[in-house]
Amino acid sequence: MRIGILTAGGDCPGLNAVIRSIVHRAVAGHGDQVIGFEDGYKGLLDGHYRPLDLTTVSGILARGGTILGSARLERGRLQEAVRDVPELTKRLGIDALIPIGGEGTLTAARMLSEAGMPVVGVPKTIDNDISATDRTFGFDTAVGVATEAMDRLKTTAESHQRVMVVEVMGRHAGWIALESGMAGGAHGICLPERAFDPADLVKMVEERFARGKKFAVIAVAEGAHPADGTMDYGKGEVDQYGHERFLGIGTALAVELEHRLGKEAKPVILGHVQRGGTPTAYDRVLATRFGWHAVEAAHRGDFGHMTALRGTEIEMVPLAEAVTELKRVPEERMAEAESVF
Repeated sequence: MRIGILTAGGDCPGLNAVIRSIVHRAVAGHGDQVIGFEDGYKGLLDGHYRPLDLTTVSGILARGGTILGSARLERGRLQEAVRDVPELTKRLGIDALIPIGGEGTLTAARMLSEAGMPVVGVPKTIDNDISATDRTFGFDTAVGVATEAMDRLKTTAESHQRVMVVEVMGRHAGWIALESGMAGGAHGICLPERAFDPADLVKMVEERFARGKKFAVIAVAEGAHPADGTMDYGKGEVDQYGHERFLGIGTALAVELEHRLGKEAKPVILGHVQRGGTPTAYDRVLATRFGWHAVEAAHRGDFGHMTALRGTEIEMVPLAEAVTELKRVPEERMAEAESVF
């Protein structure tokens, strides 16, 4: 079997672990040939790929990023590819394609699959917002990075009697903010799932200072937003890939709090720091399991599906199920976090 791999969308700790796992299982376990398309779907459409063997993937388990590169693809080019799937598949000579990516990547995978390309997907997003799987690799690493940042920021915030507003990733789902906020002992958490009122945060900070706790740390997801009319904060434009450009809620909230409190408030934007670096042991293991099961699914002819963690087991679920809706933080999880503020 000739298997093609690509990584698309934002990079994520654990991508190289998936690539390594696929190559090991396919080459050593089945005697397959594996090729890697460079820069996501662009490499697939342009025919830019390179062979992957055991030597190629040696030593990449703990490396962040992706050795294949990643890039986003304009919708128009994807639609052209869907119309040309039979010819594209024949020209590339692949018996299976394993795209590794998030919602956008899996949506494209579904389109290609429905057009006749033999596809097995692997979910990837540090936001942990794919509803068909309990967990995605990269999320654990991102939460760990954000938690360590809050641990460190607490000491400097306390030394200078400051409010620290820590902005973490999470466009439409606040899982990183929720779990890192809980683990880091944040005094407030703002999520995309629920609009916040800055007055509530002001009250919390004032009550802390009145008790002698003269600092506060607030975790805020990049997609969090204030309730209508509570502070001046607009919506950004939509880019060519259909993604909203956020205006920087961490900075805006810090400015608002400093104005209302009369106390120093500093924004800390973690940004792509959460994406880079060494994946945690958990993410390496989950990524490795996803890769192994993706190869097995390809050999079974279980196309049009993706790997998913259900409990402790890896199952195959339809791609259509994976992209139906985002997995967002439910009210009961918010209530758990609020109980420890």
